[in-house]
Amino acid sequence: MRAITIEPGVPGSARLEQIPEPPPASGDVLVRTLATGVCGTDLDLVRGEFGAAPPGESRLVLGHESLGEVVDAPAGSGLAPGQRVVGIVRRPDPVPCPNCASGEWDMCRNGRYTEHGIKGLHGFAAEYFRMPARFLVPVDEALGLAAVLLEPTSIVAKAWEHIDRLAARTIWRPQRVLVTGAGPIGLLAALLAVERGYDVHVLDRVTTGPKPDLVRDLGATYHTARVREAAEAADIVIECTGAGQVIADAMQAPAPSGIVCLTGVSSGARALPVDLLALNRALVLENTVIFGTVNANRRHYDAAARALAEAEPAWLSGLITREVPPDRWSDALERRADDVKPIIRFA
Repeated sequence: MRAITIEPGVPGSARLEQIPEPPPASGDVLVRTLATGVCGTDLDLVRGEFGAAPPGESRLVLGHESLGEVVDAPAGSGLAPGQRVVGIVRRPDPVPCPNCASGEWDMCRNGRYTEHGIKGLHGFAAEYFRMPARFLVPVDEALGLAAVLLEPTSIVAKAWEHIDRLAARTIWRPQRVLVTGAGPIGLLAALLAVERGYDVHVLDRVTTGPKPDLVRDLGATYHTARVREAAEAADIVIECTGAGQVIADAMQAPAPSGIVCLTGVSSGARALPVDLLALNRALVLENTVIFGTVNANRRHYDAAARALAEAEPAWLSGLITREVPPDRWSDALERRADDVKPIIRFA
């Protein structure tokens, strides 16, 4: 079967090649891949910045954002041929740590977890993949190809779960949300904020292309000003860019008793001057909470599936700005000004 693979840690090693179909030992459910989404993590892997192949192998199949169709599933699995599913990216560590043992593998304590298409497990950018049934999430067929957005939606579903818990610390209730970045994570974070009934504002630097309209079609407000101007009276700030200056501004942006959630990962390529003493003073005196979040567990995938089912299908489809076939996989990794979510369509 065809698969897109890399040699982890080796820049420029990505290629489309023929590999054997996944063995039954990989999982009791055989899935035919329909599409895989492409994100910044895939770009970093192709550049050789990180990644790990499965034990005993030198190459790693890419792809952690999946959409597939069940080909074969055992009786009692809850899955049937023809059903559309998405694979959960992370697997618990083998020890396991207390969090992994209780299904909270997104909060692994010892770092021995594995991740499809990233760390120690082949990904979904292949014509077929196998997984245990408990790591597959059924999705509504009515979503069409937009169901490939389930994995990034699970990231923000987790973020919102944690924000909701923090907001419950007081009888005060947040009203206004600022999301920095109108990429897939930012737009999906805004979607879940709108579904919760917040006054939603999204900040990005582009003025053309689909992003401004996608924000407005949500009923949210689009900004291109500085963070501090867009964040006026924001009770919740969700940072989705990973850009150093935006992160620094976001941490200082919320109203008193506000919450800042960091979902973007910075490159660490340059240092920024930050007045830590002033930041500390503001955080303490205003009861501000800043936290980071990454990955998701089964509960968050299920919450994401519900959120996508409630969304306007045409709006979700608008997030998929390019489809390319496997033999043109490298086109999907090109950064284009009008991109939101490129996908590689296998079937």
